[in-house]
Amino acid sequence: MILKFDEIPMVHLPEFKGGEKELAANMFFDGTNRIFRGCLVPGASIGFHTHEDSCEVIHVVSGEGFLLEDGKENKVIPGDCLYCPKGCSHSLMNPADSAEDLIFLATVCQC
Repeated sequence: MILKFDEIPMVHLPEFKGGEKELAANMFFDGTNRIFRGCLVPGASIGFHTHEDSCEVIHVVSGEGFLLEDGKENKVIPGDCLYCPKGCSHSLMNPADSAEDLIFLATVCQC
């Protein structure tokens, strides 16, 4: 299957998982797994959350931001691949003073 994100409608998820502003995403969902291209504008974030029954892989495409996991904040840049295994928690944010959107590809699947 080929997913063409430009052909998948954009959804706007305000304060996603308790974050700031909104997550804009072209999201494919097969009833079990989600594959999407996400965008966090400057000052936007995905709130800190736990993957109780799933794991997530995120690939940063453009922009820079921060990943919060295990009480540590780590800078993320294009080319970074982030992995959140089942049972772990994380948050992703684009700082308010950023010059560009944080664009990423993500897969959330049942583990």
